[in-house]
Amino acid sequence: MVTVKQVASPAERKAFVNFSFSLYKDNPNWVPPIIKDELETFDRDKNPAFNSADATLFLAYKNDRVVGRVAAIINWIEVKEQQLKKMRFGWFDFVDDFEVSKALFDKVAEIGRANQLDYMEGPVGFSNLDKVGVLIEGFDHIGTMITWYNHPYYQAHFEKHGFVKEKEYLENKFPFSNADPKIFTKANLLIQKRYELRALNFTKSKDIMPWVDKMFDLFNASYASLASFVKITDVQKDYFKKKYISFINPEYIKFVVDKHDNLVAFAIVMPSFSKALQKAKGKLFPFGVFHLLRAKKHSKDVIFYLIGIHPEYQNKGVTAVIFNEYHKTFTEKGIVNCIRTPELEENTAIRQMWKHFDPVTHKRRRTYRKNL
Repeated sequence: MVTVKQVASPAERKAFVNFSFSLYKDNPNWVPPIIKDELETFDRDKNPAFNSADATLFLAYKNDRVVGRVAAIINWIEVKEQQLKKMRFGWFDFVDDFEVSKALFDKVAEIGRANQLDYMEGPVGFSNLDKVGVLIEGFDHIGTMITWYNHPYYQAHFEKHGFVKEKEYLENKFPFSNADPKIFTKANLLIQKRYELRALNFTKSKDIMPWVDKMFDLFNASYASLASFVKITDVQKDYFKKKYISFINPEYIKFVVDKHDNLVAFAIVMPSFSKALQKAKGKLFPFGVFHLLRAKKHSKDVIFYLIGIHPEYQNKGVTAVIFNEYHKTFTEKGIVNCIRTPELEENTAIRQMWKHFDPVTHKRRRTYRKNL
């Protein structure tokens, strides 16, 4: 018999986070999170997402053993301002037992109905900067620190319980050698001259900080038209600034500004921390931090995390300026592989942007929905 309990104590929150470590133990492609960071994600006093969202954590037990988990999330900006009556759920993991997955789904649905919501969708997080989607292809490729990994049986559980595909995301990669500078070098000069633009490069994180709020404002403007976009609030800007900027080499953040120093485009690339996180085993101390610092300096694989272009400059070739700057940086650092974060299948503009680099889709993931 399966019992589902709401997480209430610090010990239960730790059990919630640690469940994935037992479920994916010895899996060579699972990338563990930092346990401290995961715990803070669910701390109402530390995660500003709780200013506009609620999350209820559940653990499933069978024979007194944890066999599943789920976070049931309501983003009130989405529900009240956008009138999107959606029950979110994420951090969804379970053993291959249909009784377990059903019991967890039922708990999420129960909260959705109690709040007069229309449907449930997942796996998703609090916002668009959280992890998204259940992996349906690409199980033999190592994960990243900004995606969830899951066992192949997950898809069957969603579909058996009456869920249908809502959105599909593609993950692509290409060798840096595919980035022929002839594709963008000349265009870079033309675009800069035509629109009076210039690139900003950085060597110190402190020099980026005065631009970060403007970057998030541009992020909100760039992605507003995409499905299920929820804007980043001012409080969340400060949170993400502290949480992520330290992970990023300043040389991997590129801005493009106009003649008045208004930000018109940005891109964030991160070194791959996958192998370092596997070595850290969820802990920064005593040795985990050294694995991460080494990866930050020496990783030859990079992940394109975010690219944002002001709506007035979209489809005007501004990416040529960004790619030109990255080509110089990556050449200097000896980068070998470029990996892209999950991108909506329907986002044809992003596919057009990358087509010259001959990318290969190596993973697919989905969110699923079910009416309440």
